[in-house]
Amino acid sequence: MRNQPIGVMDSGVGGLTVVSEIWRQLPREEILFYGDSARCPYGDRPAAEIAEFTFRALDFLVEQRVKMLVIACNTATAVCLDWARERYDIPVLGVIAPGARAAIAATTNQRVGIIGTHATISSNSYPRALHLTHRGIATVPVACPRFVSIVEQGLTASAEVLPVVADSLREFSDANIDTLILGCTHYPLLASAIGQVMGPSVTLINSAEETARDISFVLADQQMTRTHMTEPNHVFLTSGDAGAFADIGARWLGRAIAVSRHDVWECGECFDAAGG
Repeated sequence: MRNQPIGVMDSGVGGLTVVSEIWRQLPREEILFYGDSARCPYGDRPAAEIAEFTFRALDFLVEQRVKMLVIACNTATAVCLDWARERYDIPVLGVIAPGARAAIAATTNQRVGIIGTHATISSNSYPRALHLTHRGIATVPVACPRFVSIVEQGLTASAEVLPVVADSLREFSDANIDTLILGCTHYPLLASAIGQVMGPSVTLINSAEETARDISFVLADQQMTRTHMTEPNHVFLTSGDAGAFADIGARWLGRAIAVSRHDVWECGECFDAAGG
């Protein structure tokens, strides 16, 4: 079991920010990634629909005998993490608690901004996670639903991005925050524009680094680290356009990746993680 891959799911390409950190911190581990780009974004959908999509993806990963599940989607984490931990007999990690810990470590004035999808913001998951550790932190949550579509369309470097980001973040102009949680794994792909709007006095928190640390701790604690000395075989699947996913992935990860289209909602031959 310890030589099986880590299963990572996201609503689209955003979870690749977590993959990048896993590669950096745990280079020997294999990853089976499923990005549900065909149904992205999740953030404007009802909770029941988010759960339906998330558990279909997670069930698929479990069928491939992954040794751990990582819900690399803030929306899916907010709605499904507790249920998923009851449903599966392997470790299940999300991205909200790690992001909250990183924000607490970064803030000096105890005023933290949070951006995310409508579902993540309305769930109140980040304020809860922050206040479990530090009750004195003031939070300023703002939904930024347009960001995910920009990333999924590969428009992160387009001229129209900065005005959209500036308009979406205008509520922070007088908020006096010194830390901003990027509460969606798509948002780090817009970090340059977000940082330009917020200015150098605001620290941007990407939960991917802390999430990878959690993965490393759980693998070591449960004696699940990979022992095979062969080069890891990473598998990337998307329910959407495989070519577009591969292009975005190559830009973000800094190397070409092979991506196959596989939609867990469509009938057809089952995917075999060992053979493709």
